[in-house]
Amino acid sequence: QVQLVESGGGLVQPGGSLRLSCAASGFTFSSYGMRWYRQSPGKERELVAFISSNGGSRSYADSVSGRFTISRDNAKNTVYLQMNSLKPEDTAVYYCNARVDYWGQGTQVTVSS
Repeated sequence: QVQLVESGGGLVQPGGSLRLSCAASGFTFSSYGMRWYRQSPGKERELVAFISSNGGSRSYADSVSGRFTISRDNAKNTVYLQMNSLKPEDTAVYYCNARVDYWGQGTQVTVSS
């Protein structure tokens, strides 16, 4: 059974940092690129970051480039999203994804003073 379980969300002040984690099980994690998406109310789901299966290639949405860092630990079947210099517009539910059809349940990130 495939599972992706996100954690690490919460409430943070503007300028603060959070680190999201996504623990994967039920598939060969090291064989797949991983993505973080986010969705806020009334908006479409947005691709935030991608990392290749071995971590050698990464890409980011323009809106988070230079502030967010995606990484992975294939020994722990976990992908991370380090988010720095957070802004109120980063407020959203963040989801991790593998393939087209593997999704987590999401973790809420709220950036507010």
